[in-house]
Amino acid sequence: MSDDAPFAAIALPPQRSRTKPRSKGLTMMADFGVPLKHQEDVLELAGQHLDFAKIATGSSRLYRRSYLLDKLALYKAHAVRPFIGGQFFEFVLAHHGWKAIPGFFAEARELGFETIEISDNCIPLGADERERATREAIGHGLSVMGEVGSKNDENDVQDLMKQARHFFEVGAEYVLVEAAELVSGGQLQQDMLSALREGLDFDRVMIELPGPWISGVSHHLIEDMKKALIAEFGPDVNIANVHAEDLFATEAMRVGLGVVGPTQRFVPD
Repeated sequence: MSDDAPFAAIALPPQRSRTKPRSKGLTMMADFGVPLKHQEDVLELAGQHLDFAKIATGSSRLYRRSYLLDKLALYKAHAVRPFIGGQFFEFVLAHHGWKAIPGFFAEARELGFETIEISDNCIPLGADERERATREAIGHGLSVMGEVGSKNDENDVQDLMKQARHFFEVGAEYVLVEAAELVSGGQLQQDMLSALREGLDFDRVMIELPGPWISGVSHHLIEDMKKALIAEFGPDVNIANVHAEDLFATEAMRVGLGVVGPTQRFVPD
């Protein structure tokens, strides 16, 4: 953090990792088409609080090549790791088959991506296919974010943990937990969240926030979920799918400077 920060004498909670690159307390932003000038403004304001930027779903295919290259370069200039959303992998596999996957990974690397998400939100993968995709991506020089869970079907928490452990075994750097698995009937499934905490290394797990693409999800549910994650895991929980307009407010919530306020006293009266 810059030495010229205002109110520098006011200490922030020591549990929050505030120096990049971070190994925990990661924030991932979902970029659903943030224009370059707006992206530049967001990064100037809050780039120090951002670690990953997902070029969401399959939207990488829709940019002009030069525009996408500029977008990736801008993220990297702010020490933010951009990566391709998993539904693009699923689209390629569904429409072109495994024969197209090596070329897809090779072009991702050529464009400057260093990380890619492997998911089966819509196109289910078996364990052997999950391993094949992960190893193929790593073989092309890509770090893998493995996503577990479905947007359409509910999975048992033990199945999710089994999938997550398998991703780690075959070389994934991080695992993302699909938000739809943690929300039912517009309510956060606190029991599932607690079970995941007990069964996985949460320094390497990122919990996705839900969005309006999930039935019954409102803005207040997204905020409630952020509050619950920070309350359950502390300010250094890894949070994914934060939107650009919420990035600064999410960091404020992490350190007790947001709408929730501080949850405990650090010093006596």
